[in-house]
Amino acid sequence: MKEAGEKTIDPSKQLSDAVRDVKNAFADRDDVVVDMREAHRMRLDLLAAELAPVFADVPADMDNFDFVVSSGLQPRLWIDAVSHVAMGRDRRTYRFLKDTRIGRVVLAESTEMKPVADQVTRYVAERIVERQRMMEGGVELAVAGMKRADVLEAEPPLRSTTRSKRWSAFLSGLGVIAAGALVGLAVSVVLFWDRIVAMVLSLRP
Repeated sequence: MKEAGEKTIDPSKQLSDAVRDVKNAFADRDDVVVDMREAHRMRLDLLAAELAPVFADVPADMDNFDFVVSSGLQPRLWIDAVSHVAMGRDRRTYRFLKDTRIGRVVLAESTEMKPVADQVTRYVAERIVERQRMMEGGVELAVAGMKRADVLEAEPPLRSTTRSKRWSAFLSGLGVIAAGALVGLAVSVVLFWDRIVAMVLSLRP
């Protein structure tokens, strides 16, 4: 029995109000996330525009670079499969990152665009030089300014030294075998001395 003056509580109305409040909260949070994502992407687009001349100068036959800004919760400017530029949590810091076997390392980090762009340019140049050296044989001179002819002149003595070492090892092995044979012969003479003496005496006239 309801007493006089009591108000009826509508549970559905309370739930609908709560659902509306939650939706509003989610909408506000989504707006913040979208704003952050758009801000990140805008800054990365500016960096990509700054690096556009560098990307254009990369040889056409090099397909290991990406040079694209990806979408998602955290946009990234991909340089290649293992390196990219992303924005820090403050939405102002550029972070040039690379994934390695020991984990992710920071190659450059700055709130200014130019230092990061310079580091990306150097990274691209290093990858190009590495590829060229690999295609050319990857020979690195031990002394700066040394001519290749000097390196070739040093090769025959190195080979002759290797051959002499092989011959020395071969002769040493023969010496060990010969010594073992002599020891075996001496032991046999000692063990069968009586029989040898008897055989020699029987052969006398």
